[in-house]
Amino acid sequence: MKQILQHIKTSQRILVASHAEPDGDCLGSLVAMGMALIKLDKTITLFNPSPIPAVYRFLPGVKRIVTQIKAAEEYDLAIILDCGDIIRVGEDSSIVTQIPIVVNIDHHVSNTGFGHVQLIDTDACATAEIVYRLIQALEIPFDKAIATSIYLGILTDTGSFRFSNTNPAAFAISKAMIDIGVEPHAVAQRVFGTYSLGRIKLLNMALNSIEISENGKLSLMTVNRSMLNATGTSTEDIDGLINYARRIEDVKVAALIHEIKNGAGKFTNMNRYHVSLRSDSTVDVAKIAGKFGGGGHTSAAGFQIESTLVSLKEKIIELADDL
Repeated sequence: MKQILQHIKTSQRILVASHAEPDGDCLGSLVAMGMALIKLDKTITLFNPSPIPAVYRFLPGVKRIVTQIKAAEEYDLAIILDCGDIIRVGEDSSIVTQIPIVVNIDHHVSNTGFGHVQLIDTDACATAEIVYRLIQALEIPFDKAIATSIYLGILTDTGSFRFSNTNPAAFAISKAMIDIGVEPHAVAQRVFGTYSLGRIKLLNMALNSIEISENGKLSLMTVNRSMLNATGTSTEDIDGLINYARRIEDVKVAALIHEIKNGAGKFTNMNRYHVSLRSDSTVDVAKIAGKFGGGGHTSAAGFQIESTLVSLKEKIIELADDL
């Protein structure tokens, strides 16, 4: 950590970025780190390549997040948060790698160790926990905005303190953030309490798409672009749907196939898909994702692939044989 602290103190133009298809930890860590660095009078760019899910738009400072990175020479330091691999930053990852110093801060077991300096703590409940410690070490005072961002990261990545990564620090840091002024009920209402009618309709379609392997240990949910179009929803509304497939009795692994875009032209049915994996904690889905070039946590992981839908479904259903 000392090396990272030194880089932050000696740098002035800092890019802070996190992974595409952002979740609560991704955005909470991003906003908390960015707002803390502003207190050090740094010139900050907050970057995420994807639209911000509606449930997280209440975060103070979230409007500062941009979807395009300037030329690499505009920055003297890049801090990459919650990314197991630099490619998770999206198409602009090639620009990021040209920045003089790239700092990799993460808690994923599958992290590739990219960057010039790494701070990877796989025992941390969330990247937000690591960011919390880093802000402390920089002796930057926490305000309600930063505290809310840290709390959100921990709340969402621990599944409201239900997942196996919930550690003593999750509770200790959350209490500290509440003492600063975070309102747990208000945050929970924003994240879990309100859905659009379109999202409810999308949920209905997604539930109808569920397939179960013959041995009952794997469930498969599919969301395609036509479903999004029919319900007037967007990619951000897919967040959390996989949990319904994971909670089915006897299911050890749930998979959600999300159609991203055409992958190989109009003369083929090969498309680009994102596959999310969730387990009941008895199966390491990070290892499964790794076989497809992805990664993540023991209980939550994912990968992207170009394939036909039929072929992809067959590959995923086959995973059930080893469960």
